[in-house]
Amino acid sequence: MFDKHPKGLIAAALANLGERFGFYTMMAILVLFLQAKFGMNGKEAGFIYSTFYFSIYILALVGGIIADKTRNYKGTIFTGIVLMAVGYLLLAIPSKTPVDNQTFYLVITCASLFVIAFGNGLFKGNLQALVGQMYDNPQYASMRDSGFSLFYMFINIGAIFAPFAAVGVRNWWLSTFGYNYDADLPALCHGHLAGTLSPEATETYHTLVEKASNAPVQDYTAFASDYLNVFTTGFHYAFGVAIIAMVISLTIYLLNKRNFPDPSKKAVASSASSATVEMSIQEVKQRMYALFAVFGVVIFFWFSFHQNGLTLTYFAKEYTDLNLFGMPISAELFQSLNPFFVVFLTPVIMAIFASQRRRGKEPSTPKKIAIGMGIAALAFIVMAVGSYFANLPLHKDIIAVGTSPVKVTPFLLMLTYLILTVAELYISPLGISFVSKVAPPKYQGIMQGGWLGATALGNQLLVIGAILYESIPIWMTWTVFVVACTISMFTMIFMLKWLERVAK
Repeated sequence: MFDKHPKGLIAAALANLGERFGFYTMMAILVLFLQAKFGMNGKEAGFIYSTFYFSIYILALVGGIIADKTRNYKGTIFTGIVLMAVGYLLLAIPSKTPVDNQTFYLVITCASLFVIAFGNGLFKGNLQALVGQMYDNPQYASMRDSGFSLFYMFINIGAIFAPFAAVGVRNWWLSTFGYNYDADLPALCHGHLAGTLSPEATETYHTLVEKASNAPVQDYTAFASDYLNVFTTGFHYAFGVAIIAMVISLTIYLLNKRNFPDPSKKAVASSASSATVEMSIQEVKQRMYALFAVFGVVIFFWFSFHQNGLTLTYFAKEYTDLNLFGMPISAELFQSLNPFFVVFLTPVIMAIFASQRRRGKEPSTPKKIAIGMGIAALAFIVMAVGSYFANLPLHKDIIAVGTSPVKVTPFLLMLTYLILTVAELYISPLGISFVSKVAPPKYQGIMQGGWLGATALGNQLLVIGAILYESIPIWMTWTVFVVACTISMFTMIFMLKWLERVAK
């Protein structure tokens, strides 16, 4: 599998392991933490979530500019790892819940998220540029797409365990105080303390309290405060686990730093030989136009795909039967499905591409991206159809009674994540590969940042999903994403010949 790839590929992927671990920790618990900690509704938590993920990716553009200007790619990557660890450390420090000064602690939380996002911005795009340079060697050039697929597979190994670690720490902390996990209880506890529960929701709250406590409960108000405090403290400690992953990544990076290629040296070499290999202004423009066109299309994929940490997480918490083969599960664990499928489906997708390559029928990278858009649309068709035929209640009706009277099988989400992951494998690693191939040499860092900047814009739009989720029938929310992915697919098909010509 690796014999035709540069030796530094796996080391670079493992150096990225900590970033992915932290990323999927946030994907699994961030909005649920914000709701439990601050009593936010889905729209409020969704705004912070979307802004955080916007910041992660838009700051990658800043990180690319910094690395391109300073020509210190490796130092920029190192600084990014350290900053991410500092951000998780700030989040890991517990504070009492319910908070006595919501504004102050919310500012502290958002500042911590910004530190993580800025560190990620310095790290992410520049490491991808470093990997891209490995395949500028003619010996490996034909394996660029499969190389980025392997890179993508290995960076997700840590992500598989992140939701399990977060849930394990949180549930362990609950059990230490004699409590059991219940997905509906944090919202009900906040409602009880605020005095906003309806009679039906109050009855639901009392029923769930008796199940969640291992001891008889006499004071439901005291229970609400204590349960929220223990619940969110467990989340604080879960953020701390990400620090361990960052330390592992930092160690791997430092041990292999000397063996990694340096994009700055490539730029110098390119400048020195400009008389023979420098691109014309027209060619540079065409390449930049092609990249910006692809960036514009993938905005709508990420707007849809990254709902997995927002509306799909809300759906897991509120509309999904959290029992699998008779065993209780936590809503956060669905986030382990995507990286799990990435790791185990990547060899399958690569085998398909290899078979097509041998027969001379392998789709071009732009065509693969278009196919991925169609597959993503299919995933949300599954959600829309499943939600429609389950006749799920409106979100406001759930609030009125404290829990959804209708719960769908967890296999609906599992199938959706499977299809979405296939779509991701056709788009994300291959999009990174396309950027590394098409970007003019002196703009490698900033164009990788541009790819991530497009992802950022898609992430900022995520909050639209949260607004729709709480405002319209749930099946209609998923239909919006079907439309977005379908339009993106046809747009890519329309530009296909031009993009293929530029990429040659």
